[in-house]
Amino acid sequence: MLGACVTALCAGQADAQDAAARPPTEVSVITVTPRNTPAQFETSGKTESSRLVEIRARVEGYLERIDYQEGALVKTGDLLFQLDALPYEAAADSAKAQLAQAQARLINASATLKRVRPLAKEKAVSQKDLDDAVSAELEARAAVDVAKAQLRSAELNLGYTTIRSPLTGRAGKSEQREGSLVSPGANGLLTTLVQTDPMWVSFGVGEQDVLRFRRGLASGAVQSPSQGRIEVELTLADGRVYPHKAVINYVDPNVDEKTGTVNLRAEVANPDNALSPGQFVRVRASNIELVNAVMVPQRAVLQGAQGKVVYVVEDGKAQPRPIEAGQFYGDQWIINKGLKAGDTVVVDGGIKLAPGAPVKIVSTLK
Repeated sequence: MLGACVTALCAGQADAQDAAARPPTEVSVITVTPRNTPAQFETSGKTESSRLVEIRARVEGYLERIDYQEGALVKTGDLLFQLDALPYEAAADSAKAQLAQAQARLINASATLKRVRPLAKEKAVSQKDLDDAVSAELEARAAVDVAKAQLRSAELNLGYTTIRSPLTGRAGKSEQREGSLVSPGANGLLTTLVQTDPMWVSFGVGEQDVLRFRRGLASGAVQSPSQGRIEVELTLADGRVYPHKAVINYVDPNVDEKTGTVNLRAEVANPDNALSPGQFVRVRASNIELVNAVMVPQRAVLQGAQGKVVYVVEDGKAQPRPIEAGQFYGDQWIINKGLKAGDTVVVDGGIKLAPGAPVKIVSTLK
């Protein structure tokens, strides 16, 4: 029995001597240096026209001419449709003649009143004659105003027979053909115009992300852009990044109950008409920064029994440090809790380590 104890004691001393003699594990490390980092969020969005206009007839008439190419780009003021104008030209001419008659009556009534007033002062005519002359002049003046209004209405109706584009955009197909009788109201739709510059992009952001962003603004952990302009970058379906940045111009005050997202809208320039309504795009934050963010390479983060950990070098030995990891930024992982400025974190070689294991730093990464 004594011999067995002596043998076991000698074996334990040998194992301890072997562990002490084992060389330190070679590792590469990084020194934690907080810095401002672009905030990351990416979601899908859909383009839409910033202005959609239904072109409808405002007067009844036969469609005489369609003067645009369906589906083509039209500019503000371009002629789209021409209705038969002859009946409205005749109505305008009639209104002009009625105005001329009313003006002639006014001239006669004014002349009569001019003659009657002096006679009334000399008692050469009765007060009733003076009152009648004043009334006749006022009626004639009112008749002129009515005739002017009727002429204005006739000229407006005549102008409505020529239908021009109110904006620069793409015109849809014509809902009516030449020779058709069109009229105002529900059946008066002629075509639809969509403005393509600028375009709008609608997308949704998760409620948690919105709350995180607002908390970050309140605490100073997130830096909002100057003058409140929040820009987003668009990636097209073929993987190309759209050259113009979009600026968020609307945030829905309500959370979508079905999806748990907040709907947002951004406006983007589209001078070359590269975007069309209904396209799907990827939307990525462009100019929001996390202030003094702590980041480490993704390969430095290990999955432990209780969650994510990194190894930190302290006094030449590796010690596990529980962390709370946030979002990715490239090949970096943003660390919300667990690390501070100046910590030395093992990047390569951590998989070989155990708590308290001696390490040898062979390189310090930037």
